[in-house]
This record gives sequence, C-alpha cells and structure tokens, in this order.
Amino acid sequence: MVGEASHVTPTLRARAVTDAGRERSLNEDAALLVPLPTGGLFAVADGMGGHAAGEVASQLALEELRDAFELAEGNTPSRLVRALQAANGAVHSQAVGNQAGMGTTLAAVLIDGGVALVANVGDSRVYLWRGRELRQLSRDHSWVAEQVRKGFLTEQEGRSHAWRNVVSNAMGSEAALSLDLFGIPLERGDRFLICSDGVTDVLSDEQLAELLAREDDLGILLPDLVKLANDHGGPDNITAIVIDVTTLLAKPRYTLPVLHPNGPVAAATLARATKRSSAAYVTLAVLYLTLLGMIVLPEYRNLIALIGGGGLAVLLFSTVRARRPRKGRGATRSTADISLQENSDEATRLHP
Repeated sequence: MVGEASHVTPTLRARAVTDAGRERSLNEDAALLVPLPTGGLFAVADGMGGHAAGEVASQLALEELRDAFELAEGNTPSRLVRALQAANGAVHSQAVGNQAGMGTTLAAVLIDGGVALVANVGDSRVYLWRGRELRQLSRDHSWVAEQVRKGFLTEQEGRSHAWRNVVSNAMGSEAALSLDLFGIPLERGDRFLICSDGVTDVLSDEQLAELLAREDDLGILLPDLVKLANDHGGPDNITAIVIDVTTLLAKPRYTLPVLHPNGPVAAATLARATKRSSAAYVTLAVLYLTLLGMIVLPEYRNLIALIGGGGLAVLLFSTVRARRPRKGRGATRSTADISLQENSDEATRLHP
C-alpha cells in the first residue's frame, strides 16, 4: 500500500511517499511534514524491533518530535535538539515488555528562512541536489559506514556487506541521545531528499541523481522512485520526502551548528552549545548598542551605560538560572491515525 502526503507554501514544495515494499507485510517506516512560518520540519523514521515494535517506534518518535518542537523555547537549533531529545525519551520509555529493544532511525531537515538544519540518527539519509550535483549530507551511523570511513572497506564492499543494516546509533536505544546536527545556507532551486534505507540499499547515487534531476511534478517523481525501488526487489520498506526550495527568505541570525568530525555528539552537549550561541549573540548586540549610544549621544552616556549594564546583568541572571536543572515532564503519546490532507496547513504524519 502506497501512502502519500504533500505540503506547499509560497517558499517551498514538499511531498512524502511510503510503501511497504515487495517483501515486507508490515511498514515500519513513517514520514512527517510540519509547516512552519519560515519553512517546515520534515523527517523520515525507520523503526526496528520485533512484535511490530518498529512501527510503534517510528510513529512515536515523529509524533513526539512534532509536539516537542512546537512547545520548545529558544532559537531554532536549540528547539530542534530538545525536540529530538524528547522523541528519544518517548521511544526509550516505551521499550519495555514485548517492545523491549525497539528503536528507530530518524533523519530530519528543518527549513528556517534562508538556511536548512540537518539532523540524523541512524542510517536514514539526507541528500541535496544542487547545481546538477548530488551530495549526501547526512552521515550513516552504522558499523559498515564506520569501516568505510576508516578505510577498512570500500564503498562497493559496504553496499553488499552482510552487516550493512546494523546501525550503531538509534533513537530510543539509550536514555541519552547522540546525533549529528549541522546547518547550511540555502540556494534557490535546492532540492532535498530524505529517505530510509529501503531506498538507498537498492538504488545507487547515480539513479537517485537521475530521478532528482527531473523537473516532473513531485506527485509523479516520488511514485516513480517507489516503483524503481520495487523493480529492484523492494526488500525493505520504502519511504522518501522531496523538498523543493522555490523562494529564499532572510537568513536567521543564530550561528549555524557545524558537523562534528568525530561522529555523533551528545544531545545534551549540543543543547548547551546552541543555547550559548544565542545568548552570546544577544550579549554582543547589547554591548554594541550600548557603546554606539555612548558615542552618538555623549551627553547621555552615563544613562546609556547604566541601561546597558542593567541589560547585561539581566542576561547573566537569566543564563545562570536557565542552567539550573529542572524537573522534566514525562508523557507518552498515543499513535492514533492522522488523516492525510493535500496542501494541509496542519502537521501531517504519513503512515499507511
């Protein structure tokens, strides 16, 4: 059964598709499209675990990601990290009884004005088609991918290795989440592909590039991607989201996170780093305005210095207070069906 959903705004077009494939009776993949004022949040999750636990894990992770992002405070990278932490906690807390050991990959792209934030846990992937060139943006968290990066296996050997689907990092496998997170400036005409390994295990980069180079409507392109994956055997669930950037908005003022060269980083570390970058920006802005005011209006420099000093004191107090540990709320969310709506203004979770 093929499930589809789409999201269209004045700045971007996005469409998702998911299919069980030829050999699986159960679809443990899920996709998420969430419209935002400056873009959207898009994610693919590929669940794992027996007794249908993988299906529960992927849906639960995306639902919690959506809800927690909506409630989170701070700049956009900080909100995304905290939402991913909440999603990880929701899956981890449910991994008991006959669902013990369940988990899910999660790959996400958050379009925020003139930038894209890319987050990844596991081996679902994010690609960028730009300037007639395909780039894999995400980094696989799998045993085979690590051996390829270290030079112990070639990419060709990795594609056919018996352990190619053994992930080294997954949502819900540990109470503390580790992930890759980074940002890139957007260009008009950028096209993103987020997909599960049911796509990348059977289709080469050359085949993906050929598909993404087409100027077809996404309603034609994505079903063709599913058909091509199934024509190559369809041994796993097939899920993909394509996002087209049609208009550029202004870039946000926060510092873009950078991919750590040594592998996934603890989410707690990223949360502190993104919060610090936001606080640092505000502090510098207050200092700059204070000094500028003292230069332009020297007759009021004492008053301006007093106001600026007070502002810095408030910032320092807020930062110290925010670093104090707070009790978190615990909650589990239902996995009730959400209907698909074309061009919906509501968040859409895709799972047939």
